[in-house]
Amino acid sequence: MQKQPAEEKLHIVFVCWGNICRSPAAEATFRKLLISRGLDDRITCDSAGTIDQHTGNSPDPRMQKAAAARGIQTGGAARKANHDDFADADILLTMDNFNFTELNKLAPNDEGRKKIQRFCEYVSGTVSEVPDPYYGGASGFEKVLDLLDEGCGALLENLRKRLR
Repeated sequence: MQKQPAEEKLHIVFVCWGNICRSPAAEATFRKLLISRGLDDRITCDSAGTIDQHTGNSPDPRMQKAAAARGIQTGGAARKANHDDFADADILLTMDNFNFTELNKLAPNDEGRKKIQRFCEYVSGTVSEVPDPYYGGASGFEKVLDLLDEGCGALLENLRKRLR
């Protein structure tokens, strides 16, 4: 009897600055999408930041509230991206250009740097960054969630092609 090849599995890490607003919301949005499409056994995800200032903190309560209103449950504890992320992830997606630069500095080698992409490559139009809503009002969190919803859907469609 011939052994079947193992199914390819992918791991995605979403990255913002402190890992309390955008990246945990991206992780939760993407995970909800994976579960609804029955792909959570083939694609996994996580989130991290480029700083350790918020390590151990829960996602921002304002983001939790905005996400919950859309049926998205954010959770986990903030952490800084580390060498394991570069080893384990197939793609590390940054929310903005600053964190793209910062994550490239944290990469342990060229192979790790090749895995870094900008999240907005999966968002239509001229949007080049997911803005940091931390210092703004409620509308900023809604805008972030709109961008994450669109980008996560496009990302999943792209990844499904890789899984075939």
